This record gives sequence, structure tokens and C-alpha cells, in this order.
Amino acid sequence: MEAVATDGRTLLESPLDRVLGARTAKALSRLGLETVSDLLNHAPRRYVRRGELVPLSHAHEGDSVTVVATVLGTSMRPMNARRGFLLKVMISDGNVDMSLTFFAKSSRPLAFHEMKLKPGTVATFSGTVSSYRGELQLTHPEYEVLEDGGDVDKDEIARPRPLYPSAVNVPTWTIEKAIATILDQVQPADIPEPLPESFRTRHGLLGAYDALMGLHRPGLDADWQRARERMKFEEALILQTVLIQRGHEAAAVDSTPRPARPDGLAAAFDARLPFELTEGQRLVGDQISADLASSRPMTRLLQGDVGSGKTIVALRAMLQVVDGGGQAALLAPTEVLAEQHFRSITSMLGELALGGLLSDLGTRVDLLTGTMGAKATREVLGRVAGGETGIIIGTHALLSDRVQIPFLSLAIVDEQHRFGVDQREALRARPGVNLLVMTATPIPRTLAMTAFGDLAVSELTELPRGRGDVTTTIVPAGKTSWVDRVWERVAEDVTAGGRAFVVCPRIDPDDEATGLESSDENPRPPLSSVVDTADQLRRNPALAGITIGTLTGPMSPEDKTSIMAAFQDGTAPVLVATTVIEVGVDVPDATTMIILDADRFGLSQLHQLRGRIGRGTKPGLCLALSWAPEGTIAAERLAAFADTRDGFALAERDMELRREGDVLGASQSGAHSHLRHLEIRKDVRVIEMARDDAIELVAQAPDLSPWPGLRDAVNAARRRSEIDYLGRN
Repeated sequence: MEAVATDGRTLLESPLDRVLGARTAKALSRLGLETVSDLLNHAPRRYVRRGELVPLSHAHEGDSVTVVATVLGTSMRPMNARRGFLLKVMISDGNVDMSLTFFAKSSRPLAFHEMKLKPGTVATFSGTVSSYRGELQLTHPEYEVLEDGGDVDKDEIARPRPLYPSAVNVPTWTIEKAIATILDQVQPADIPEPLPESFRTRHGLLGAYDALMGLHRPGLDADWQRARERMKFEEALILQTVLIQRGHEAAAVDSTPRPARPDGLAAAFDARLPFELTEGQRLVGDQISADLASSRPMTRLLQGDVGSGKTIVALRAMLQVVDGGGQAALLAPTEVLAEQHFRSITSMLGELALGGLLSDLGTRVDLLTGTMGAKATREVLGRVAGGETGIIIGTHALLSDRVQIPFLSLAIVDEQHRFGVDQREALRARPGVNLLVMTATPIPRTLAMTAFGDLAVSELTELPRGRGDVTTTIVPAGKTSWVDRVWERVAEDVTAGGRAFVVCPRIDPDDEATGLESSDENPRPPLSSVVDTADQLRRNPALAGITIGTLTGPMSPEDKTSIMAAFQDGTAPVLVATTVIEVGVDVPDATTMIILDADRFGLSQLHQLRGRIGRGTKPGLCLALSWAPEGTIAAERLAAFADTRDGFALAERDMELRREGDVLGASQSGAHSHLRHLEIRKDVRVIEMARDDAIELVAQAPDLSPWPGLRDAVNAARRRSEIDYLGRN
């Protein structure tokens, strides 16, 4: 029998305040942990062995140590280089002294440590030894006060200790103690088993209860290793089953075939192209054309590096649909990109976009964004609902219930990494709609198999002929002479007829930059902002006489359009912007990309930014200004960025340096990943085996009724992703 709370809920469903008390529950809620199930599924990020007790004299930089020492004294002060406070604690084992350092944004959490670590207190301190200004120290060590200077339990010291994802005022040991309280109450019957017995036997996996205990209370390293292996398989099987189910559901719906016509719009468009399509564009175009001619809806991912020509492939597909009497919708993540697509598509179509005004052959192309005026919006909605518009381009506004596209046959989601599975599902949920998902952020094979397992995958790997080469250089931001040369080079390129982007991580100097400030150990100026940078450049003698424009997300559509037009025609040839220009902006004369505080951007984002230049015949220059010290992950990321323009190689490296994102829901940022155990880059074998099993299980019973535990887990995963999506919108 499952343990049941007094209100009819099972133990796992119980709110934490019922089990741990209001104070602890409130603290854990900061981590999004609300129920017993949430807490037990809060997986350790790693395990540490506190190791042999060592004297301070044997501690060396980089060692993971546990020491027993006496507190000599404490001091707290505000930090110099950033907001916040620093607590320094001096300890000694009677022979050697060492400092402990704690940081926080306010003095309150530090006051707690200061209260516990009064002079004369004896405690065990565990952490990794680092060095600052020649002195060894432990930063944010774990510690346990020894009552009355008592003996140390050496077996307890040697046990692998879980370290949990934590937050300010919710340290890992608080989470560990809360989980221990729960585990003391949990019985095997309380823990549901989602894995079919045959699956567990085939892969030699622990049961759910044993895995949970091994995860949180390992006696040996082998315990948590077996537990984690079990959890990886569970997570992979649930994820793959969701994706296989979605694919089955999509394939079960009939779609109106839209075969290619030799005398239609698509053929007329091909005939007017002033250049040859690449071999890759033709091959992928043929794949999509065959999909559209089928009576089963297309579900395809098109990935290609920046500048590989995905837009023209998408346009040819939309024209084939229009030829067959259908409508096509292109969903873009930003207004800048939606407007860019509208301009480039109408320009490529020429008179074919005039909807029959000059000939019988043509279609209407309309733009719909959330900030359009009421009158313009009504007019567009009317034309779309009446079937007058063949191609509708827009932002999230296209997902609104008020948008009626009666003959929608093809939905294209551009820059998939800015959306998510749920948002593409909102389009695919319409019966019989063909779906094409595009991304210019190349996706490693394992991530594509996991996040897009319900889609066929096509790739564009070659760039159109005639594109200019792009050189990338990392510029140390602290070297004034180098930075001065950057702006001189911008002036030279603009004078030669080029355009220059200058990208900043912030809009205004007063914007919050949580987690991005410097520390006393690593001083750096505040992050660059569009406002300050534009002002500085206007006063820079090297750029005298050159008009500087600015572009940010919150600007009105009219202002954005005006600013981009001035940039394109050379009226304002230097554009200071946020990453709003990251995707889709296509200015052939743009030759220079300056990225300020480049060490604060991810690899894929850096690659996207660099992709804004070199799109014409002139060579491009990307200068990335960085404060990252040598040997840091940020410096390693930038070195990889400068080393290659191969987006697929960079995507693999990027996934090594950060988490994969939420592959089921709308979030694509690693910080919000639903993956607690699975590491997509490392766990290829697990993913492939789970996928094979999921295909077999869904083929046997699409509703999973023979395996109620798996059915409930899969339904919960689908429900959670849908709720998350609705909550964000």
C-alpha cells in the first residue's frame, strides 16, 4: 500500500510544508520544489568524496580536502568590484592557518555563517583548495560543527556526498537534510515504477526504490553510479516514448496532397532566379516536395549553417503549397526577423507577389506582428481568413486563436532554438498541416535524435557560391591600444562602403546583469550597454562624421524599420544593437561585426552574430572583445569560436560546455532543462537503446495500457510540457 497523506494525496503528492514545515518548504520553493516528488527528483549534480582527513600543511591548490580546524576569527565587509558582501573566516589546525571565503548579495546569509563559526568553534571543512594572491583558501566550503570539539566519524567522512543544485539561502546541505527526512518515511510501495519489467531485465537496471536510495544515500560510488544509470534509462525511455507517440499521432492524420506543378508559381519562381541553386538546396527541396505531395503530413527539420540558403528552400515549398490551393505560414521569433523575411520574400518574388495584379500567376504575401495597429491587423486577418493571402509571415501573433487560416497546409517555424517543441506543436495540432522546422543553429546528431525524434532531418552543409570569407579575432578588452585599433578598423571599413554591427549584452547601463558582475578576484568594468556604447562611439575621434544608429528589442516596429533602412542604405553605417540582430538580418554590405563582452555569450549565439556579415561578396571581419582570463571555460569557448566557422563543429563543442535545454517544452535554455540525469552528448548509447525500445512499445500498444507505470509517466511528461507552454504564453 502507498503511504497516503490525510487529505487523500499520496506521500509523493504531498506539499512539502506538510512534511518538512513551512519554513523549510518556503526555502525549497525558491528552487521550484513544491511537493515530495519534486524534492526526491531533485537530482545531485555531482558527488564528492571528502577523503582522508588531512592537516592544513598537506593541502595543495586544486586538492579536494576535508580538514578539522578551529575558527580563529571572522570579518565581513562589502565587496569593492561589485554589489554584495564578503565573509572571511580564518581557521587553524594548530600548525597552519588558512582562510575561508563566502560571497553573497546581501549580508544576511553571511551573518548565518558568522554566527555558527564563532572564534573557538571546531568543525570539519570540506572543499577544493584555491589560491588568491599567493594564499591558499577554501571558497564556500561545506562544514559541520563538531559539538564540544568531539570526534570525527571517519566512515561518514569517507561516504560519497551528493551535491545538489542550490540557491542563495538554500545550500546543498539544507537540501540533503530535507531529502533525508523524506527518505526516512518512504517505503518501496510509495515509489511508482515506470519501467516495464522486461525493459529493466534487458538492461540490468535497478528498481525505482533502490535507485532512489542509491541516488541520495550512496554507501559506495557504485551505488550512485548504478542509480544514475537507471535514472538515465528512465528519462530516455519516457522522452523517446513521448516523441514516438507524437510522431504516430501526426502520421495518423490525413493531409491534402500538394504535388508540384510544372506550370505553377514555383516553376515560375525557379525560372526567374538569377543564380543556380546549390546541390544541397535542390536535394532538400526534392525531399520536401515529395513530402508535400504525400497524403501524410510532413514533419521535417531543416538545419543549415548561417547563410546556407534555408529561406529560399522554404519559399519554394510555400509556393508549391499555394500552387495546390493551400496557404503557408512562416513563424519567426522576432519582429525584426519577420519583417526581414517579408521584405526578402516579396523582393525575391517580384511581380509574383502582387497577387494577380499584373498577371494571373501570383499570390498575396502578408505580414502579421503583435505590435501592428488595429486597423492593419483587421485587414490582414480578413485577407487571410478569406483565402486571399497565400503566404502569411508573422511572429507569435500567428499562434493566436483569432488568426484563422482556413486553407493552412504548410507551417514553417524559423529559428527553432528560439521557440520549442510545444510551440511547433501548436501549429502541428491543426489537422493535416505539414510542418517544416528550420534552424541556423546546427544541432548535433544526438540532440537532433532526442529533441526532434519525431521529425525527419534534412541538412544544408554548403554555402552559396560567391560568399565572402570571414576572419575572426579575439581582442583582449583590457588592452587599450588594441581596442583603439578596433574602432579605427570600423572607420576604415565604413569608409570603404561597408557596414558595421556593434553588439552589446545590455540595452541600458542601469539594466540588471545578475550573475554577470565582476568579483574582487576578477575585476572588470560593467557590461557594455547599447546606450553607453553608442554615446562613446559618437564621441570617438576615429569615427568622426560617421552616423551611429541603435537597435534594441523594445523599440517600435516603425523605429526598427527606419533604423534598419538607414543601416542598409549607408545613412547610418554603424549599428549598435543587442542580440536582436542575432538571426535572420541579411545586409550584404555588412562587413564588420564587433562583439563587446563576447565572453558573456554562448557559442551558438556568437556564431549566429558572426553570420550577419560576409553575406555579400566582400570579406568580413569579426572582432570579439573579451575580458575572460586564460584557462577559463569562457576563454576556451572563444578560442573554439575563432578557430572555425563550421557551425556543426561549434554545436558539438557548445553542447560540451553547457546543458542541452528543455527538449520537451518551450525552453531551449539549459538553465530550464527538464533533463535531470541524461547528458545528451555523453549518453548516445542510452538514447539509442531507449529509442528502439520506445518504438517497439508504441508499436505494440500506442496507448501504453499494458504498462500503466510508463503510461502515467509519459502522460505526466506531456501534461507538464503543455502546462509550461501555456503558462509562458
